[in-house]
Amino acid sequence: MTAKPTVLRDLPADLQQERLPKHVAVIMDGNGRWAKQRGLPRIMGHRRGVDTLKELLRCCRDWGIGALTAYAFSTENWGRPLEEVDFLMTLFERVLRQELREMMEEQVRIRFVGDLSRLPASLRAEIERSMAETSQNQGIQFSVATNYGGRQEIVQACRAIATQVEQGKLHSEDIDEALFSQHLYTQGTVDPDLLIRTSGEMRISNFLLWQMAYAEIYITDTLWPDFDRAEFHRALVDYQQRDRRFGRLSS
Repeated sequence: MTAKPTVLRDLPADLQQERLPKHVAVIMDGNGRWAKQRGLPRIMGHRRGVDTLKELLRCCRDWGIGALTAYAFSTENWGRPLEEVDFLMTLFERVLRQELREMMEEQVRIRFVGDLSRLPASLRAEIERSMAETSQNQGIQFSVATNYGGRQEIVQACRAIATQVEQGKLHSEDIDEALFSQHLYTQGTVDPDLLIRTSGEMRISNFLLWQMAYAEIYITDTLWPDFDRAEFHRALVDYQQRDRRFGRLSS
């Protein structure tokens, strides 16, 4: 007996399930500008941005996209005003505490990638708790890049591999792309198929430098708090029109 195909919730008719990206990464840019346009403090843009991210996560789950990675806080973001940094740290912690039950119900498996050692102790505790409690969930994998920098990630991977060589646990000829990937923060996760950046900026801002080797990039002028399902739908339609050759000739 032939198994029936999985029916995805509300998948638009013009999207082909077999051509959807398996992993979407997002650079959530434009929170501050969104708030400024409305005469609001920047922190209100960040609050609204959390709601946008929650909706995108649900959309990925509903449409059968297995992994979502969000660039939440970069290594360079420590240079922002102290008040804004403190607010973001508190916001991350509060959202984790409030949303854990819902993530369990929706089978979200959350993972934080980056150098977490610099984060406040109370936030690290919430991160560890959320990752432990959702680790067996079988739904979408949700990775949150926090105190993350692509160059930093590559340097720490090189150091870890060099240490193993010095200890005689590895030989230089053992080093290949697969082994290098195992020493990245994202080890065990497939590389993104699609990178979405909001607010129209044309750069990747030190995000997933190794993993983005063959990702399709979609730039929209829409500010992050306004990036809704309709905007995501447009990004996926554009993605499905790409000829992904991975350096080879088109078939």
